Amino acid sequence: MEIFNNQEYLKLVQKTANLNYDFASLSGSRVLITGASGLIGSFLIDVILYLNKSKNLNCNVIAVGRNTDKLSARFSYSGDKNICYIACDVNDAQAVNAIPFNKIDYVIYLASNTHPLAYSGYPVQTILTNVLGLNNFLSLAKDKKNKRFLFASSVEIYGDNPDDSVKNDESFMGYIDCNTLRAGYPESKRLGEALCQAYIKQFDCDAVCARLARIYGPTVLKSDSKASSQFINRALAGEDIVLKSEGNQYYSYVFVADAVSALFKILFNGEKGQAYNVSNKNSDVHLKDLAAEIAKAVGKKVIFDLPSEEERKGFSRANNAVLNSAKLEAIGWNPSYDLNVGINLTINILKETQQKN
Repeated sequence: MEIFNNQEYLKLVQKTANLNYDFASLSGSRVLITGASGLIGSFLIDVILYLNKSKNLNCNVIAVGRNTDKLSARFSYSGDKNICYIACDVNDAQAVNAIPFNKIDYVIYLASNTHPLAYSGYPVQTILTNVLGLNNFLSLAKDKKNKRFLFASSVEIYGDNPDDSVKNDESFMGYIDCNTLRAGYPESKRLGEALCQAYIKQFDCDAVCARLARIYGPTVLKSDSKASSQFINRALAGEDIVLKSEGNQYYSYVFVADAVSALFKILFNGEKGQAYNVSNKNSDVHLKDLAAEIAKAVGKKVIFDLPSEEERKGFSRANNAVLNSAKLEAIGWNPSYDLNVGINLTINILKETQQKN
């Protein structure tokens, strides 16, 4: 079974589309989304396609990824003629500049390596996608009369906060050791935000940033090597959960439906030039407790195991990365799914879709 045929998944999409947001501003517009087949991008596009059908939004979606066959296979279920697929390496300026259309109203830049094996295996591409690729699309947006550019940044830009009693707000800048392989991801996300500010100042672009906590959900790709993804994959296989550390790291997590609703809220109501944390206070958890929650959902136990050297290279060194989302909540966003609900929805949806494939 494909995920878009799952009734629980469809309900998630419908609930997001029925939020009291300014979706009407997308009516008749053209929205370009990079990272279109990823964890966040696929859910976001599903919501727009549902809005096109349910509210006659007539929003044109440009789904950008490396493989148009893959994109078409993922979204052709909708029968929506308002979506087109662009195969493009975001780091290739010539390919980006060849994207047609005289006007692109909104750009949502989600393209990024977002899991440990990608960081360690492709460190150069990780940095370039967050900086060079971002620059290519900021330049494209500038030339295409763009209304607003949304850059998906990360909790990782804060580095480590030694005070685990304090949640990071948007004014906090933690410690990152830049002289490590793993630093390429957070440092390039930081530079990406600075690049957005430069385009605002120099070219009067309208850009906003979403600093996303760790995201999980049923649209996760099988190649994702994040700890939460590995836990879920083992749970679905009926195996014990393997924890590659003592699990004392304290992190913020956000269910994908909440992450996407936050992106829409920032796109519609965020202030130009501002960055907004995206987190859920009901999903702040120590890694060992996250593992236990997932193990409990499938009647398994947690096993502690040392990571391989290759795995360790991609691990975050932050022991405390908890976000304060008060700034985002102040403009009207609130999460709907706590950790227990989100984990169970993820496992239930993936279990059904995988069993029927």
